[in-house]
Amino acid sequence: MIIKNKTLEYKTKGEYEFEDITEAVFEFVKDSGIKNGLVNVQTLHTTAAVIVNENEPLLIEDMKNNFREIAKKDIYYGHNDFEVRTVNMCGLDECKNGHSHCLSAYLPVSVTLNIIDDKVSFGEWQRIFFIELDHSRTRKVQIQVLGE
Repeated sequence: MIIKNKTLEYKTKGEYEFEDITEAVFEFVKDSGIKNGLVNVQTLHTTAAVIVNENEPLLIEDMKNNFREIAKKDIYYGHNDFEVRTVNMCGLDECKNGHSHCLSAYLPVSVTLNIIDDKVSFGEWQRIFFIELDHSRTRKVQIQVLGE
């Protein structure tokens, strides 16, 4: 069995940005030399997600609107109450992002896809997205390919 890893780094533009990373994943699978196996794509962050869905602009806007409904910003989040919260603080750079953490609980941190005959097994409209659920920052996505 062969195992190969790669870390992608992105500077996101802001909340609910959908970054289509499909081609980067396909290229890494091709370069890995693995003919049959699995590819796993994983975010290394608690306020980001990785999904497989369709890259259709109206659908992406629908998902963003749905995210806003699921994790409203204008309600109380204990995570945002810096007078009370004492755990995992980032000093003066701490941001109020309880809504982003709550939304991420509904979304996957990784996706695993089949590799069959040198190609990622994909439906016609499927694409791999990294989704920023918080503010602009540098983010990492790991790809692991394993197989023969």
